[in-house]
Amino acid sequence: QVQLVEAGGGLVLPGGSLRLSCAASGRTFSSYAMAWFRQAPGKEREFVAAIGASGGTLYYADSVKGRFTISRDNAKNTVYLHMNSLKPDDTAVYYCAAGLNVPAIRAIITAPRAYDYWGQGTQVTVSS
Repeated sequence: QVQLVEAGGGLVLPGGSLRLSCAASGRTFSSYAMAWFRQAPGKEREFVAAIGASGGTLYYADSVKGRFTISRDNAKNTVYLHMNSLKPDDTAVYYCAAGLNVPAIRAIITAPRAYDYWGQGTQVTVSS
């Protein structure tokens, strides 16, 4: 069992930055692929970014590429999402997810069904 706790959300001006973190319980964090998804009101949950278990493979949604960076610190059992140049369209609840034995294939690692554990979410609001 893995428990995920997100932190770092909040209200930010357009063009601003935030760093989300997701702390995982358990001793096998380094075996899990980790990802961030988001869900805006009235919309489906969408993929944002993913990182393989070793940290060597990264995937981003086209809408955030070049602005967001996903990283992980296996010693701290934590995954991060650095968000720069934020836009109002980035407003959503951001969820952290963990998946075991997730192939590093884009069609799989970017799909919600690949992940076994989810955090409770953290709200990010981009508004002036």
